[in-house]
Amino acid sequence: QVQLVESGGGLVQAGGSLRLSCAASGSILSINSMGWYRQAPGKQRELVGIITSGDTTNYADSVKGRFTISRGNAKNTVYLQMNSLKPEDTAVYYCNAKVLVVMGLRDYWGQGTQVTVSS
Repeated sequence: QVQLVESGGGLVQAGGSLRLSCAASGSILSINSMGWYRQAPGKQRELVGIITSGDTTNYADSVKGRFTISRGNAKNTVYLQMNSLKPEDTAVYYCNAKVLVVMGLRDYWGQGTQVTVSS
């Protein structure tokens, strides 16, 4: 089994910054990619940013230039640095990892962390 543990959410004023962290652990053979998604009330879950094992990154247009995704040295940790936050960034943020385990390639999700940006 694989676990993703997130931390770093909270309440911040518009224009402020937050850094989210997510650590993967368990029976991991390799990690293809790690990323962050978010879901605001009444909306579908959407991709925020993703980073591959080769350190290629991709971002939603709405966060380009403001958010940066990176991986830790151990490659099982992913960070999301969020700057110039806006009220519309308010959502539950979920960590995702595409992990190769004995049974094959699987998707895993964290429990979610709330980010609230006040105006």
